[in-house]
Amino acid sequence: MSGTQKSGLVVTAHPGDFVWRAGGAIALHAKMGYRVKIVCMSYGERGESQGAWKQPGMTLEKCKEARKAEAEAAASVLGAEIEFFDAGDYPLRITDAMMERLIDIYREVNPSFVLTHAVKDPYNVDHPEASRIAQEARIVAQAAGHKPDPGGVTYSAPQVFQFEPHQPEQCDFKPNRILNVTEVWDTKWKAFEQLPAQRHLWDYYERVALNRGMQGGRNSGKAMKYGEAYQTIFPDAVEVLA
Repeated sequence: MSGTQKSGLVVTAHPGDFVWRAGGAIALHAKMGYRVKIVCMSYGERGESQGAWKQPGMTLEKCKEARKAEAEAAASVLGAEIEFFDAGDYPLRITDAMMERLIDIYREVNPSFVLTHAVKDPYNVDHPEASRIAQEARIVAQAAGHKPDPGGVTYSAPQVFQFEPHQPEQCDFKPNRILNVTEVWDTKWKAFEQLPAQRHLWDYYERVALNRGMQGGRNSGKAMKYGEAYQTIFPDAVEVLA
């Protein structure tokens, strides 16, 4: 990675999550020349593979292999790198070694922004757990005494954007960013098509994008067909308000 290339980090519990909720942001920033890295905590093999488990003879290992291939294909379409932790899902449980690896990734990638799950989700405990892990690693990565380097820590903790949960009103999700993803919608839809195990969600998330596009257009006064909603965790420090 060149010294001037900007980057983004996505920390996701399951393969589909980064596609449905942040695929537009990933594709848009990759198109702009950002390095985008996805850390996928699990393969979603237990609770996020409804279509796969309807196939005769399906096993846990077969399901993991299939979902891994789907996620790799989706990430490639979006223009991102992907790394899997194989922490399991339903429930998601990481090891100390996985946490250390994520901290190292923060320092290596030095992201300008982080995308992850909402901090609350009563429907899926894997999601807020992934969010908690993402935030813990973000904090530890900036500690000068954690794996100290003679040159010092050059990493700076970035803003964290929570992407939209499936049931936003139950998750206390109140977006304060609506990203226009119209120009990369075809790319995002192509990424949808790499996830046949969750075919039942494709049309739902197109409707979500259309709704957010309408909201974004109304708030900005500019035409927006497809949008993605985000809620920041930390305040932005600015010199002027507008």
